[in-house]
Amino acid sequence: MILARLQRLRRLILLLEDAIMALMLSAMILLATTQILLRNLFDSGIIWADPTLRLMVLWVTLLGAIAASREQRHIRIDLLSRFLGPRLKILAQAVTDLFTALICGLISWHAARFVYFEWQDGTQLFNLLPAWLGEVIIPIGFAVLTLRFLFNIPLRLLDERGDRC
Repeated sequence: MILARLQRLRRLILLLEDAIMALMLSAMILLATTQILLRNLFDSGIIWADPTLRLMVLWVTLLGAIAASREQRHIRIDLLSRFLGPRLKILAQAVTDLFTALICGLISWHAARFVYFEWQDGTQLFNLLPAWLGEVIIPIGFAVLTLRFLFNIPLRLLDERGDRC
């Protein structure tokens, strides 16, 4: 019963992640296309389009990294796994996950400090919104990545013994 609820919650979270990423990517394409057409056909443009597109690239990139990590499709530099046996390979992956989680956690911590300083300074985005609203994806994204890699460690070790939860 609890496992079924957790699986349903996981599916809902994954659906939400995908929906936000698809919406953001669609909005980026629409805004960029509009900007290109306005510039080329009418010698005008939307003044806030370029900074907004840069911000949207940041969001889509971090959301894409989150999606890639959940499916184990992130970039890996893997030299040893083909030479290691199954048990050592799982141990090496667990150590790599731990190291990656530590790095992502460090980035998340410092990004949170950066966003906090931006909030304190009252920096504005487009003279309209607080800058921290656009930057908050950095600490959140890396915190999610940290948790994903930390959760991978026991799952890998349990999977090796066949005790999958």
